Amino acid sequence: MIKQITPCLWFDNQAEEAANLYTSVFKDSKINTINRYTKEGFEIHGQKEGTVMTVSFTINGQDFTALNGGPVFKFNEAVSFQVLCDTQEEIDFYWDALTKDGGQESMCGWLKDKFGVSWQITPAILPELLKDPQKAPRVTKAFMQMRKFDIETLMNA
Repeated sequence: MIKQITPCLWFDNQAEEAANLYTSVFKDSKINTINRYTKEGFEIHGQKEGTVMTVSFTINGQDFTALNGGPVFKFNEAVSFQVLCDTQEEIDFYWDALTKDGGQESMCGWLKDKFGVSWQITPAILPELLKDPQKAPRVTKAFMQMRKFDIETLMNA
């Protein structure tokens, strides 16, 4: 039996909100289960009975767990999720969906959603463009100046 690796995302108290956003943005996605804190362990977790503890969800066939663990830990760019896109329309869609309502644009296709989770919205063709030793420097120069990737500009570099 192959055991899958499931990323667990630690939120203060937005696990259900985040899972709902992600499953609304990505195709073939769903909320699997929602587990709630009980009065058991209150002295450790400090959460009101019935509060969401974890949300198990799937986006594009990848399982995730979102945990409401409190304000102890924050997201940073050391971990990000790459979304490989075939078209500019896909790039635009994911970029807009994940930066709305408080998300932040960064450089080279990177962004943070409103929860602070980092995403790389990347053209699927980029690795192929960078394999060409003649084209790679021009492509790199072009994408280093971009926030959201523009496929046409990369192809023409």
